[in-house]
Amino acid sequence: MKNIVKILALFVCCSVFKAQQTEVSVVKYEDLEKRIQQEHDKLLVVNFWSTTCGPCVKELPHFMEVNTKYAGNQMYKMILVSLDRSADKERVIKFIKNKNLTAEVLLLDDIKRMNTWIPRFEKDWDGNIPVTLFYKNGSKIYFNDGEMSKEDLEKTIKENL
Repeated sequence: MKNIVKILALFVCCSVFKAQQTEVSVVKYEDLEKRIQQEHDKLLVVNFWSTTCGPCVKELPHFMEVNTKYAGNQMYKMILVSLDRSADKERVIKFIKNKNLTAEVLLLDDIKRMNTWIPRFEKDWDGNIPVTLFYKNGSKIYFNDGEMSKEDLEKTIKENL
């Protein structure tokens, strides 16, 4: 009986752990900045993307494979920051479900101030996506401009965990 209870508990934990978001928080730049600082004790992978960006959509399955691999590590966290319009929030939620996105997704609704917040994330970022930033101990440690391969993503995580 103990084994059945353990197996059931493990199944429930795994199901909850891999659950998809059914709601997406709409945030401004300052909220995202605070959210990044809250994870100061982790290696934080922050990917900027959009449902209408071909290279973004192409790399997301690799990001989810890697996220699943490291999700049990207390020192790791991935956040996907959608740059879709807030009016397209329902489309983003459907996309999360259809693409089985297991990382936390935020919708950054701050397009009018993008010339202000983009250089605050990275001075060399020209505004194109996808872009992936890595933070450790609250400080940016790596910037990847453009599509990122699964191998490069894993290598960067392994080197910094």
